[in-house]
Amino acid sequence: MHLPELYILRHGETVANAEGRMQGGFDSPLTAKGEAQAHAMAQRLADQGLAKGAFDVISSPQGRAIRTAEPIARLMGCDVQTDTRIAEIGMGQWAGLLLSDIAERWPAPSENESVLEFYRRVPEGESFDSLWARTGAFLSDLKRPAVVVTHGFTSRFLRAQVMGWGMDRLGEVPDGQGVIFAFRGGQQTILK
Repeated sequence: MHLPELYILRHGETVANAEGRMQGGFDSPLTAKGEAQAHAMAQRLADQGLAKGAFDVISSPQGRAIRTAEPIARLMGCDVQTDTRIAEIGMGQWAGLLLSDIAERWPAPSENESVLEFYRRVPEGESFDSLWARTGAFLSDLKRPAVVVTHGFTSRFLRAQVMGWGMDRLGEVPDGQGVIFAFRGGQQTILK
C-alpha cells in the first residue's frame, strides 16, 4: 500500500487512564498531564518543519482524541477532521470498568497474559478482524499527508498495516502516550 507521509499518535493521558479504567467507546477528559502531552506533541510536530496547509489533521471522533488534536491543528493552520474508522476498539462489557474489577470478574487465564490476549477475550468486544478492516479502509482512503490522532490499540493496528505487517506481528508494535510515530518513505521514526 502506497501511503503519504504520516504521523500517528495516541491521545494524551485521560482521567480513566490514570485510574486504570477501560474506555473503549466511553470518553474521559484529559488530565493536566494529558493536556501537556497534547501541547508537547503539537510543538514536536511544529519542530519537524511541516508546512502549514500541507497536512490534514484527522482525529478519532472521541473527545479525548479531538482534544489532543486541537493544538496540533492550530499549529498546522487547519481544522480537525474526524473519522469513525480510527475510533478506539469497542470494549464491550469492560467499557468503563477498572482493570481491578475486570481481573476480579474475568480472571486472566494465565499469569503473564499479553495485552493482545487481554483484548481478544473482552465479552461482546469488537473483534480484531473488524478493527483491522476499518483501520485498513481508513489508510486506503488517505490521499494527502496527515497527522492522525487516535487511541492506543487502534494505533497499533494502523501502524502494523503502514509497516506492511500482518496481525500476527501486532505484539511487536510499540505503544506509548506522548509519542509520535512518523512514517516517511516507508521508514518509521519515533519522536519522543
